[in-house]
Amino acid sequence: MQEQQRTAAQSNGLLVGVDDKISVGKAFLLGLQHVLAMDLYIAPIIIASLLGLSGGDTSFFIQMCFLATGIGTLIQTGIFMRLPVVQGPSYIPIGAMAAIGSKLGLAAMTGSLLPGALLISILGWPLKWFAKVVRKVIPPIVGGTVIMVVGVTLIPSAMNSIFTAPGNLGDNVVVAGASAAVLVICMLFGSKLKRGGTLFRLLSVILAIIVGTIVASIYGKVDLSPVKGADWFKLPELFPFGKPTFDLSAVITMAIVYLIVLIETTGTWFVVSSVTGSELTEKRLNRGALGEGLGCFVGSAFGGSPMTGYSSNAGLIAVTGVGSRMAIMAGGVILLALGFMPKLSVLITCIPDAVINGIFAIVCVAILMNGMKVIQPLKIDDRNMMIVGIPIALTLGLTVFPKDVLNTLPDIVNYILSSGTAVGAIAALVLNLIIPKGKEEKSED
Repeated sequence: MQEQQRTAAQSNGLLVGVDDKISVGKAFLLGLQHVLAMDLYIAPIIIASLLGLSGGDTSFFIQMCFLATGIGTLIQTGIFMRLPVVQGPSYIPIGAMAAIGSKLGLAAMTGSLLPGALLISILGWPLKWFAKVVRKVIPPIVGGTVIMVVGVTLIPSAMNSIFTAPGNLGDNVVVAGASAAVLVICMLFGSKLKRGGTLFRLLSVILAIIVGTIVASIYGKVDLSPVKGADWFKLPELFPFGKPTFDLSAVITMAIVYLIVLIETTGTWFVVSSVTGSELTEKRLNRGALGEGLGCFVGSAFGGSPMTGYSSNAGLIAVTGVGSRMAIMAGGVILLALGFMPKLSVLITCIPDAVINGIFAIVCVAILMNGMKVIQPLKIDDRNMMIVGIPIALTLGLTVFPKDVLNTLPDIVNYILSSGTAVGAIAALVLNLIIPKGKEEKSED
């Protein structure tokens, strides 16, 4: 089995396979790349802003999201799914969490998160329904489309973050361009150079962040002042916003949102499977749903937000060629440690947005291309063209959908339409079910 996995990893261009053993030092260095390249602190900042939290509470909220991310990553990668999946705060629940927290209070917000997390876990085990549903409604044409939708959704987000980052637009473009250029050069060196090429590819993200941050400092975009006021060490608290209260409408809303998040994270699992050559067996899918739910439950109990598998980190695996679970688990340990050390977690948030998103844009391209690899062997007839094309069109359409109109819609519709990934994934699922198959496809089934 391990030999088959190693062959699959090599055929996918990986330098280090999923279960390959690497040294502890190398694991932490490679895991650090994943941590530095994540924008996981953006979601909690947005939520805190919408809830009107004070500066101190916002810092604590960010700290707890680091903690929740570390716990979720270790649970998923080390115990349940056992694939290199990095967990991070999902953007999908932001609107729902802000609405519930503002209307009913933070204790009700926490209470709304816990039952939905348990629901996801139960779907994976003991019911074991999740894998059956995935197998029935997510064939390769849908899986590949979901991966492409993830890339299509994230590319405009990365670009918009560059253009809207604080400061001069031209400076931001230069900083993002320099960061992206270093990453691309390292990737090309990694594939072309016989000696030293592997090192360039392995350290490509760290080198891009270092060079990008140096360029950003030249333009005065690196501000380390928030680090001075942050504590070195602070213990997390169980239910920091008070004893959870449970409002039925809030619980139902978040349960629906969780199911949409599960579609999002399933897309990430398809990316990881495609990049690493690891099969998504029924057992692995069910364990993944169980791990997703437990990670969300524990993270929410400590004041974090719902977790999802991060597509950007899945793309990072393709960029660096490192699919090792050991590296991802080392990253989980780093994230966990950052949850106890606010000063270091705040330091990471000081990496300029233009640097992170310049790198992020290239990672999104890797995600998009992996989706194309999944559907490449398939015959693109009229049916498959619709299944692939319409979800992408809807996803792109939502990037220009007027926000003022979105805000007038019912809450649950607002929550769904706020996520291009969710809409694209749902569209691919529905189209695959309702568009009749041709005679050839029926005979293959």
